[in-house]
Amino acid sequence: MQTIESLETPCILIDESVVLRNLDNMANCAARNQVKLRPHIKTHKIPEFALSQVAKGASGITAAKVGEAEIMAEHGIDDIFIAYPVVSPAKIKRVIALAEKIHVIVGVESIEGAKILSREAVNAGVTLSVRLEVDTGLARTGVAPDKAVELAKEIAALPGLDLSGIFTFKGAVFEGVGTLDLEAAGQEEGRIMVETADKLRAGGIAIRDVSVGSTPTAPYAAAVEGVTEIRPGTYIFYDRMLAVMGACSKEDWAARVRVTVVSVPAEDRLVVDGGSKTFATDVQPGQHPLHLKGFGEIIGHPDAVFEKMNEEHGMIRTSGPHGLHVGDILEIIPNHICPTINLHNEVYVTQEGVIRAVPVLARGKLA
Repeated sequence: MQTIESLETPCILIDESVVLRNLDNMANCAARNQVKLRPHIKTHKIPEFALSQVAKGASGITAAKVGEAEIMAEHGIDDIFIAYPVVSPAKIKRVIALAEKIHVIVGVESIEGAKILSREAVNAGVTLSVRLEVDTGLARTGVAPDKAVELAKEIAALPGLDLSGIFTFKGAVFEGVGTLDLEAAGQEEGRIMVETADKLRAGGIAIRDVSVGSTPTAPYAAAVEGVTEIRPGTYIFYDRMLAVMGACSKEDWAARVRVTVVSVPAEDRLVVDGGSKTFATDVQPGQHPLHLKGFGEIIGHPDAVFEKMNEEHGMIRTSGPHGLHVGDILEIIPNHICPTINLHNEVYVTQEGVIRAVPVLARGKLA
């Protein structure tokens, strides 16, 4: 039987008991607020975990890429929202093929993209369910709330499309600025979306779904009357970033990266075998509002800072003699777990002392 000590590093270790507790907690949050739960699987990219989320009450799942949705459908998920503007004819044809087998919803945020979707749907003789993306402050994709009614009317008039709802991704942003006040951010998100939905309905557009909520804002956005769905993702594992935000405790961390010390060049410095091919670098140290030190928290060594990395090397500095030696194993909670998972072909799931390798089947699905 494989043991933790026998695992080759770098690798990701996942505590299934913590995962299941996290799933229960978010499912209970959705139930308390009488909203649907449609978790984003970009965090784990593993059909087994998606099926567990559905078994615990999720109405379906969310994906970012058509390829992710295809993998999930192949493994039994039959209700998928692709929360991303699908605008190329080749991808739309894949969505149509998927929609012939399961229930699929597609994100749209421009009339140009909607017209391409409409043309392909009409040519295929199908009707695609779509949701309009609204920018509630992140300044990424999405229509501004004050322009949503005009755009929604144009989309609703297109053949081959059924405009069923609106959605947003806002994250920990309040009044357009990053914040640690998750309650204010979530309430603002919910309020903007409900007000937008009301305006669309007043304009004659039958909006059924009002979908919101990243992991940090979901509990607060869900409590806003009129919200119908939340789409958290990272909650299945949580990570260092969310702990600093106050969205979870360290006891909620379900995934950690195991690395081996490969060099000890100084008494206050060491090198491990996990670099940028192992850890995501999208959440940089020192940035507002988190002001993180380093690229992850090193378990059992609170004063150590994972200060830099290249592809194969992770450089860690300590405030004094660290007492570590070549061959020692460290465990690190990454700043952001979602893109970290995407760097690994498999993860190792532990439950009651049993370890099993689980392939990350939807990793690397760029299209």
